[in-house]
Parts: sequence; C-alpha cells; structure tokens
Amino acid sequence: MADENLEETAPKGEEHPAANSGTGESGDDWAAAAALDDKNGGGTSTAFEELADGKTVNYDDSQNLDFLLDIPLKVTAELGKTTMIINNMLQLAQGSVVELDKTAGEPVDIYVNDKLLGKGEVIVVNEKFGIRITEIISQADRIKSIG
Repeated sequence: MADENLEETAPKGEEHPAANSGTGESGDDWAAAAALDDKNGGGTSTAFEELADGKTVNYDDSQNLDFLLDIPLKVTAELGKTTMIINNMLQLAQGSVVELDKTAGEPVDIYVNDKLLGKGEVIVVNEKFGIRITEIISQADRIKSIG
C-alpha cells in the first residue's frame, strides 16, 4: 500500500525519493522529496473545516472541568530544612540526629506539586501520620509563587 502512494506522487518516469529510504542510495531523502514537491507545485495541501461556523459552543461548565478532577497531584508536608557541609553529611550514620530549622509544635508547610498551599499540624490517624490543615495561603499569594 505504501508503494501505491509512492507511485501516485512521483511523476511518470521518475522514482519517488522516499522509495530509496533505508537503502543508503540517497544521501538526503528529505531534501530530494522537498525538491520534488517544489517541482510538482508545492506538494499537497491539507484542508481544515471551520469549527462551529464561528458560533460559540456552550457546554455545561461541570462537563468541561470533569476531566480535571482525575489528575493526580503530589502532596508533600515539610517538617523543616537544614543545610550541612559534605563532610558532616558523610559522617551521618544510623542513629544520627539532624536538627531542622523548625521547632516542635510549629506548623508544617503543605505543598501541592511543589507549590505552597498552606500550613498544618501533624496528627496521627490509625497509626499513620496526617496533617490537619490550619491555614491556606491566599489565592493571590499562590499565584505569585507560581510565577
């Protein structure tokens, strides 16, 4: 079927440049094909139909946004940070203590996809850690942190 398409686009007596692809006979098949298209009047054009004839198509807002509700997001709670030199990091062993910049009881930062969402307190739920959200940063501050 591919050979049929090649025969249709190549003029009589000439072989389509793509027919030699993979054989190593043609050093630049793309340039040869472009030259052949220029010679034949610029190749084929693609026609696109107009969308909705310039009219606005109204969909229910919930229908437009439903697909967004299934997108997974990475939620992270940051207990604190620290910096250390490589020598100190290499000396860490099992049982070593790394001091963080936050004090006990201080709210932890909550990030969604690495963007600050708010603050919360660490709780235990069914023997697993959880975060109770105590503060959500303003929408204006969230927009500022994106840019």
